[in-house]
Amino acid sequence: MEKFTCGICVTNEHPKDISSFFYTINYNLVDELDNDVLYFHAYWNRERQTKLQKDYVVIDNIHGHGYYVGTFLALTALERYWWGEGEFKFYIDGDEQYPTISSTGTEDYFGGAWAFHQKDLYGRPSAKNYSTLFLGYPFHSNRDATRDRFETGKLNAVHAFGDDGLPRHGLYRWHLLDPIAFKENLKVTLQQIGNDDIQLFEREDDVSTVAYWYQNSAEGAMDPIPDRRARLPR
Repeated sequence: MEKFTCGICVTNEHPKDISSFFYTINYNLVDELDNDVLYFHAYWNRERQTKLQKDYVVIDNIHGHGYYVGTFLALTALERYWWGEGEFKFYIDGDEQYPTISSTGTEDYFGGAWAFHQKDLYGRPSAKNYSTLFLGYPFHSNRDATRDRFETGKLNAVHAFGDDGLPRHGLYRWHLLDPIAFKENLKVTLQQIGNDDIQLFEREDDVSTVAYWYQNSAEGAMDPIPDRRARLPR
């Protein structure tokens, strides 16, 4: 496929206008690109409630050759206890029952261990956030901030329904130093496993992901992004 032009479109789906929008775009102009230059892809997916004993699908039906280069995971815990024992599985070039690559616990894939635990002065555990160049766990919150400045216009204003929220987590992993190559096809899934300090158990949580990869084709077998109501967090 010839490569002549590129376009970037930003759409505001909020019910109100945005007063300001700032951006920077970096690019290179070259006389000609080689025919074997790959296309960059990104795909967002979500299951508002995953199914017991069924792995969440990050991407599927990727055909051609290329490299998987990154994952962003946003998880809202719908059950008690630790949520991050599931394995990331990479089914490569015809894998069926067993994947070529399988991680250990979810937190291990993102560079953590032992449920990201740190302890306060009283020995109580909490999640430790961190960010590095290629992986991180930058976000965790049990607080609903959607009513901040609600009615009063003041930051952290008290409102009728309180600010308790479900536990939400954001994590990323960029495979820039260790890209996962595929020659024919690729499928990536995430196992839904937790731990209650006694044993592992199957979970159902609200999971969304963005997968990033390079591929020789500009087209992919992907569903369109759902409307904004389907993408709102819990």
